[in-house]
Formats: sequence, structure tokens, C-alpha cells
Amino acid sequence: MGETGPVANGASGILTAVGATPQVARRTWPQWLALGLVMIAVAVVAIVWTAAGARLLFGAGGLFLAVRGAVLLRGARSGAVGSDLAARARVLGTVAVVGGVASLVVAVVSASLSGWVLLVAVPVLLLAGAAGLLARRGAARRGGVVLLVWALLVSGLIAGTGLARGWDRASDLATVVAALVVAVLGVPLLIGAANLRSVAAQPEPTRPLGCAGCACGAGGCGA
Repeated sequence: MGETGPVANGASGILTAVGATPQVARRTWPQWLALGLVMIAVAVVAIVWTAAGARLLFGAGGLFLAVRGAVLLRGARSGAVGSDLAARARVLGTVAVVGGVASLVVAVVSASLSGWVLLVAVPVLLLAGAAGLLARRGAARRGGVVLLVWALLVSGLIAGTGLARGWDRASDLATVVAALVVAVLGVPLLIGAANLRSVAAQPEPTRPLGCAGCACGAGGCGA
């Protein structure tokens, strides 16, 4: 949940670690590996532990959002994100902290409440994610079409289950779908962590004798 640097530039950046320096990769790949493993573990436990699966998903998601939001707010205050991004980081950080705390409260209050919230949130978030991808171009747009079809099928299945077998069963189905989504989102993090680890193993580029690095940002000593 720390700095990802230039590697976090879309799905292709996550999968290929394009633009990552060995120094950034060494800091980042353990975080991505841990996060990916935790996401998959939470998803598996949520599916198996049917009595509290929704509560576990809400609690884990709320904790992640709260911590991530706190990191963004701290970066905005310290100036680590740059003055041009500080305002955006403050807004995103505040929203993440509030959303994370609200999710934790829902998880603590009631397992059934968590399930009912997921019953509504899963179709809405899937459709919103599809709409966001459809607004882009290239592979992201094609992925949005696939996600839209899947979101419509899942939404119809959840609604049909609720009408035919009761909304408690539909809530359980929504929890399983949410867990599967969390597991699927964890896979690119594991792939990215493996690619970053290979970048981290590369030696740092050597500087010429007497180089202080003062002109590297301007294109090198020749510039």
C-alpha cells in the first residue's frame, strides 16, 4: 500500500512492470505480493465461511480503504505526492477513509446487514466498472464489453435467485460473487509482483567515475 511509482500505469503496467527501476521494484514487489495473497485468502475464506463471509469481505475491504486513505492523506500533508496532486490526494484519501470506516462499522454491526449491502453493491459496482472501462479505448474498452455482459448475467442471476428462492439466498450468492471478484483482482497483483521481483534483481546502472548524478535528470552529462 506504499509507493508503486511508475509501474502503476494501467493494467499493462501492472502485468509487465514497464518503467520500474530496480530501486522502486525492490520496495514495491513485496507489498504487491502480500496484498495479492491476502486478497485471495480473504476470498477463499469468505466463500467457505458462509455464516460470516459478507462480514469478512466488508471488514477486509474497509480496513484496506482506511489504511490506503490514511497513506494518501499523509502523502498530501508531507508533500510526497507533489503540489499538483496534493488536492486530489486529499479528496481521494478522505473518501477512502470515510468509506473504509463505514465498511468496518457495517461489518461489526451485523453479518446479515453486510450481506444485504453486498446484495445491492455487487451489481452496482460491476455495472459501474463496466461503464468506466467502456469510456476508455482499446483493450480496456473490449474488457468493458466483457464485464458488462458478465455484470448483466450476474445481476439477473441474483435477482432471479431472490425472486425464486428468497433474498437471503440471493445475498449469499452476492457474497460469493464479491469474493470471486476480490480473488480475480488479486491475480494481477501476483503477476505484477513476480515481474517486479525480476526487475528488482537487476543491478543498478553504474555511473561513470566522478559522476555526481547532477545532470542525469537533464539527459546526462552530455546535455
